[in-house]
Amino acid sequence: VPRVPVPVEAGDGAMYAPLLMHDEQVDVLERLDFVLRNISELRKEVEELRSSLQHLAAEIIAEVRSHLEETQKVTRRRRFLFPRERSDSTGSSSIYFTASSGTANTDDGESEGGYTTANAESDYDRESERESEEGEDEVSCETVRTARRDSLDLVNEDEAPLILDSSLEEGLGQLLQQADRLHNGDEQEKREGFQLLLNNKLAYADQKDFLWRLARAHSDMCEITEDADEKRSYASDGKEEIEIALQKWDQSAECHQWYAILCGQLSEHESIQKRIQTGYVFKEHIDKAIELKPEDPQSYYLLGRWCYQVSHLGWLEKKTASALFEAPPTATVQDALQNFLRVEELSPGFSKAGRVYIAKCYRDLGNNSAAVLWMNLASELPANTKEDAEGERELEEMRSVWEE
Repeated sequence: VPRVPVPVEAGDGAMYAPLLMHDEQVDVLERLDFVLRNISELRKEVEELRSSLQHLAAEIIAEVRSHLEETQKVTRRRRFLFPRERSDSTGSSSIYFTASSGTANTDDGESEGGYTTANAESDYDRESERESEEGEDEVSCETVRTARRDSLDLVNEDEAPLILDSSLEEGLGQLLQQADRLHNGDEQEKREGFQLLLNNKLAYADQKDFLWRLARAHSDMCEITEDADEKRSYASDGKEEIEIALQKWDQSAECHQWYAILCGQLSEHESIQKRIQTGYVFKEHIDKAIELKPEDPQSYYLLGRWCYQVSHLGWLEKKTASALFEAPPTATVQDALQNFLRVEELSPGFSKAGRVYIAKCYRDLGNNSAAVLWMNLASELPANTKEDAEGERELEEMRSVWEE
């Protein structure tokens, strides 16, 4: 205990007395410990923010460099000895062509993004040849477009499932039922369901109900595997599968739902700004799924989880969102609670994790009696998924805290 000489009588004599009482010393030590912990947490957040900003700066520099390189290519292509008028044909006006543009050029090189670029160095030499072939190109392009329109008139993408013959259609129905059963099973059954769908991809890759189940199977594999690289790979491959489905069936609630789920799983391995950006995409597709299928409890559960996570964003996430976006994501615990209650309204006992979230929402809102009620209701349900198992652990933690 620090002591200082305190004169108690006139003269040179002095005695030592404590500056603080014991209770006051304990209080000071607790406050100092609290300050030190906050400083340590703040230091970690600053380091993480610095790393994120460095990563963001590197991405911006790469984009600017790419833009400058493309601009230089355009400048080189337009540098002619004599000014001349250019036609609006695809073969002469654009430096990027896709594989479906209707024109082919064997002299073109391939760019980094998968596009073919015109050879700028020999552009002027080939200019006269291109102009002479322009008429032929237009005729051939018109022929291709006409054939494409005829083929689209014959087959409508929305009616593609009807093209299956009776045997394949019956086989698809049985396959989908088996895939749903395996999806609801344990880890081994989920693996079997994933392999089953992969084995039949060649036969049913153009069927909507098959594709979103294949994406769901990738999500299952992402959940049950422990290796981080495998998780990323399953989530990425599943996202590619469901993107193909969304291009054809934008009005499918299941496609939007599983696209949102796989985006969320993939963002777990990304930086803070990527996770925040994915949050907007997740919300957009879940809202679309609810619009298309308003009686699906799964979509409301996912939206409730999104609202709960946004309402509990940390200081660093909020600052990053404010720096990157004009309108950062906003949601409250009350928003989350309304979505979880909607799940129970549509399907009572939908999941153990859903009831745990309801208990957590009531706890955060200060309604302890309702929180205890939903904790007890959650305990009545079995833990069928990883989220349910995590919810069971959270229930035990909440009980131990209240008992103390």
